[in-house]
Amino acid sequence: MTAVLSMALVLGACGLAVADDKVDPVGTWKCEYKIGDQQRMSTLTIKKEGDKLTGTMSWPDQKETQLKDVKLKDGELTFSAERKVMENTFAVEYKLTIDGDKLKGKGAMEAGGEKREFDIEGKRERRTSNGGAASRESTSGRFRASRPDKA
Repeated sequence: MTAVLSMALVLGACGLAVADDKVDPVGTWKCEYKIGDQQRMSTLTIKKEGDKLTGTMSWPDQKETQLKDVKLKDGELTFSAERKVMENTFAVEYKLTIDGDKLKGKGAMEAGGEKREFDIEGKRERRTSNGGAASRESTSGRFRASRPDKA
């Protein structure tokens, strides 16, 4: 009985380790967050080049910026991005947990001499057969498809 229980624990631990390897950050993520009382949006794109993760982040008022130090460890995706607001530039550090096609976590930056954090959530866009990203608007039932080469 003890041997069976030990084997079950070992297999369970192995299963947990394998499950973590299955976290896939690659794709385009539509993210939402709040700073103060203002709702904000951004687009996060993660790619895998060999064994290395790379990516970009963009906002409605700022074109793509390259991500720095993109890492996936223990199911947590971390990276930093430069956010430009008017004439100010902020280094924003992100720590995100991915669960299937959803992510959530925190962004943190220093502004005015103090560290500020905000919650962030996102959903991965599904890929269409023509290479574009697809999304559904649940309230209207409409379907949109966009192609990355037709920006």
